[in-house]
Amino acid sequence: MDFEFKLKSNEQREKVEDKFDFEGCKVGRGTYGHVYKAKQKDSPNGKYFALKQIEGTGISMSACREIALLRELKHTNVIALQRVFLSHADRKVWLLFDFAEHDLWHIIKYHRASKAQKKAVPVPKGMVKSLLYQILDGIHYLHSNWVLHRDLKPANILVMGEGPEKGRVKIADMGFARLFNAPLKPLADLDPVVVTFWYRAPELLLGARHYTKAIDIWAIGCIFAELLTCEPIFHCRQEDIKTSNPYHHEQLDRIFNVMGFPQEKDWEDIRKMPEHGTLIKDFRKANYVSASLWKYMEKHKVKQDSRAFQLLSKLLVMDPNKRITSDQTLQDPYFKEDPLPTADAFAGMTIPYPKREFLNDDDSDKSSAAKQKQQSFAYQQQNQQTQSSSGQQSAHVGRFLQQQFPSNNTQGQSTPTNRQF
Repeated sequence: MDFEFKLKSNEQREKVEDKFDFEGCKVGRGTYGHVYKAKQKDSPNGKYFALKQIEGTGISMSACREIALLRELKHTNVIALQRVFLSHADRKVWLLFDFAEHDLWHIIKYHRASKAQKKAVPVPKGMVKSLLYQILDGIHYLHSNWVLHRDLKPANILVMGEGPEKGRVKIADMGFARLFNAPLKPLADLDPVVVTFWYRAPELLLGARHYTKAIDIWAIGCIFAELLTCEPIFHCRQEDIKTSNPYHHEQLDRIFNVMGFPQEKDWEDIRKMPEHGTLIKDFRKANYVSASLWKYMEKHKVKQDSRAFQLLSKLLVMDPNKRITSDQTLQDPYFKEDPLPTADAFAGMTIPYPKREFLNDDDSDKSSAAKQKQQSFAYQQQNQQTQSSSGQQSAHVGRFLQQQFPSNNTQGQSTPTNRQF
């Protein structure tokens, strides 16, 4: 490259620090990088943005994949990439998004804390339904365009705060997302371990080399159960240690304790799972004969004959080939009974959830492992408190949905924690 041209280009290139104020406004930190709440310098009274600084120097494969996908995707329930800034001086990459004030992790945490303090405030039924419908609508769009998300969890489901998109779900963090229409090799060869621990489907834990969009559906089922109960349904005390071996005894044990042990008549292909031999060696079916999803949910006041439970039972099916699809879920009777889902998940209520707090350097430099330990400990403590108090504390649609949720998910359409993104 011509040296003078390079100098001239560097002088003309817009720098993120010249365009935005974000110093001291860090709201997220993880292995992915840092996230800042930012405002344009030439528009001090304008809206806020989220600036995601990618960890490390240069463009990693994960960042490259995320940028490439987000530039092509456009849906009201998928986070929109506004701009990419490249800093040549320190080789940093910045991604600019609209700022979301809330996410499901913080929303569920708020309700779980009230439950632990014996002042239970359940997530409103209409809000649960609206959140779930929007998540499914966004995932249906991704799946229709041959994209697997592969890391769905409450922290990656953002919800917009006050403003024109108030209460709108935004599916974020596409760093693990993959196209699956024509893989050159099994996805498991490229990424042996995907999806955060508690939301990982049983076929992944049993080492499936070829997996499908059904892994996203299982994760959504886990999120749905968490919204209904304010507790992670497959919470495992052991840390999620990133290894190349997907098999995990403790996580499978937690799933079986809730769902029961998978029967071969219900999951014919279980024998083909790479870790089936280990499964048979490590587990005894007799230990889980009394376990079932409906028993678990009834303990949390979700009745077996409710439409919510019936949909949940279709999402959390052991056999991925029998799991409901995103398209089928959107037509489920659950969404056709009152209260109907709305585009604003906070409709008719004052938002009680606190805004994101700014992190100082000490907070933001904690390792992700330390954060997970704290979260796991908090779950255990609150679960214990809840259990101790539970003994003392023994309700034309197609046109409406089209109005609330403009169709953005045409089949085949392709358009050119504290955590955020």
